[in-house]
Amino acid sequence: MKCIYCGCMDSKVIDSRVNEDGTSIRRRRECMNCGKRFTTYETIETAPIMVIKKSGCRQIFSPQKLKNGIVKACDKRPVSMQQIDKLVSDIEKQLANRLEQEVTSTLIGDLVMEGLKDIDDVAYVRFAAVHRQFKDINSWLSEINEIVKHKHGNDKK
Repeated sequence: MKCIYCGCMDSKVIDSRVNEDGTSIRRRRECMNCGKRFTTYETIETAPIMVIKKSGCRQIFSPQKLKNGIVKACDKRPVSMQQIDKLVSDIEKQLANRLEQEVTSTLIGDLVMEGLKDIDDVAYVRFAAVHRQFKDINSWLSEINEIVKHKHGNDKK
C-alpha cells in the first residue's frame, strides 16, 4: 500500500479491526520508509446487478423496489414485514449467487412468486396477476388451480 506521506510502496499492517456491521476491515499501517502511520479500509467490491425489463431497457437492481412490489401484493394479508424482508434477502442472495451481472425482470418475478407461494396464497395470486399480466378470468382460475394442486401435493407428503 502506497504511503500517503512519502509515496513509498512498502508498509506493514500493525492493527486490523472489523467494523461493526462486518462489511469492511480497518487497517492501521506503518510506512517502512518514513515510519508514519496511516489508515486504510478494505471492502468487498461488488458490481451492480442490472435488470433487463420486458421493454428491453436496463435498470440497476433495487431491493427497495422489489420490497415495495411484495408489500403491495401482501397488503391486508397476515404477512409480517420480517417475512417480506427475509424473502427480499433470499432473492438478493439467489441473484448474487448466479454470478451474472444481468438478470431479467421475469426471473426476479418468478423468484418472488416461488417465495410467495409458501408464504400466502392470496399474495401469490395478486403478484402473479401483475407479473404474468392476467388478461381474463381464465388466467386467474388457471393460477388458482395450480396453487390448489401445489397445496394438495404438499398435504399428501
